[in-house]
Amino acid sequence: MTGSAALFTDRYELTMVDAALLDGTAHRESLFEAFARRLPDGRRYGVVAGTGRLLELVQRFHFEDAELEWLREQEIVRPATLDWLADYRFTGDIWGYREGEAYFPGSPLLTIQASFAEAVMLETVVLSTLNYDSSIASAAARMVSVALGRPIAEMGSRRTSERSAIAAARAAYIAGFDATSNLEAGRTWGIPTMGTAAHAFTLLHDSEEDAFRAQVAAFGPKTTLLVDTYDITRGVELAVQVAGPELGAVRIDSGDLPTVVAAVREQLDALGAVDTKITVTSDLDEFTIAGLSGAPVDSYGVGTAVVTGSGFPAAGMVYKLVARKDDAGGWVPVAKASTQKASVGGRKNAARRLDSTRTAREELVFVGDGPDGEAEFEAGDRLRPLMVQLVAKGEPDPAHLGPAGTAAARAHRAEVMQELPIEAFRLGRGEPVIPTSYR
Repeated sequence: MTGSAALFTDRYELTMVDAALLDGTAHRESLFEAFARRLPDGRRYGVVAGTGRLLELVQRFHFEDAELEWLREQEIVRPATLDWLADYRFTGDIWGYREGEAYFPGSPLLTIQASFAEAVMLETVVLSTLNYDSSIASAAARMVSVALGRPIAEMGSRRTSERSAIAAARAAYIAGFDATSNLEAGRTWGIPTMGTAAHAFTLLHDSEEDAFRAQVAAFGPKTTLLVDTYDITRGVELAVQVAGPELGAVRIDSGDLPTVVAAVREQLDALGAVDTKITVTSDLDEFTIAGLSGAPVDSYGVGTAVVTGSGFPAAGMVYKLVARKDDAGGWVPVAKASTQKASVGGRKNAARRLDSTRTAREELVFVGDGPDGEAEFEAGDRLRPLMVQLVAKGEPDPAHLGPAGTAAARAHRAEVMQELPIEAFRLGRGEPVIPTSYR
């Protein structure tokens, strides 16, 4: 995607810069941190997603003539601030957890070091990206864990906005989904795409048999036929009759799924279609997928639940100033002290403590020099560093961008899941599976 992302923000980011430029504090070197005070209710871990998208948005965060003219017409900031905005480019440094990493309350997911004016401008775009994408990835990871290795496709584009549909497909893929129905997500992020026909295709034809014949003629007998437009038993019979026993798959989008799936499997086997797969796509979430664990389902398609974070469309992350330099050039920790909204000031680094079986036992947050300072802990087999540099002097690390960055995030998530205690994958309500400690 091209074009300016500078107005993907809130008005008060610009008015704060306007006032800070006026009083001379705008250029104080500052450190902002994105973190979650808590996980969505009942969740035991979260999954970081959106980092690659965010880095591209930061590159596009500059004010072009159209944006500047609109701001001038609206009189949002002073003319002198408009001149500053015209030259705005992020030139600072960003560290954070790798995309695909697990996170917990208090994890310093992203730290941005720059002048106050440069860094505060990014607050909204940081939160809008990480909050949504991480929520989707966290929900999707739960679905993947209870699918027990069976493939899952994301197909929720019609249940969210056109831009968030693309973001959701990417986040779900990072979390372990195998494909998406969204073609723009496939083109932009290199995600495998899938899809054959909906009920409208069957209803278009004079009979269900005619529809099946048309689809098989176009795509061959290995296609997936939707068998529940009318009567499922008759639909399965017609599907095998038209495509033969080499039919690729049947899709079921309604009914009491455990009962229906068992009956369809029995029917397919009796018709000689023993290798024909069964995919289900009926308002699934992690709980219904778990309920189908003993059923002969071969793959799933998930829509509404995944693109809405399965009830939590935002991950609850915040973006706070945690340190700034004083007039002598030293770092001064700062923190919000409001009741139930307190933050921990200071520049931070983070590691995860593993036991002898390489199972995660504790999230350690080191308050001190920050990720660019001298080593504050001895990394080794029992202590895995979590923070990497994502942007240096305004230039993003290309390893995190585009389809390659998306694939790397997906691979990292799969590795990280191997570290989490088994309790992390229980769907029942519970606390974060490991504690966060400050050192």
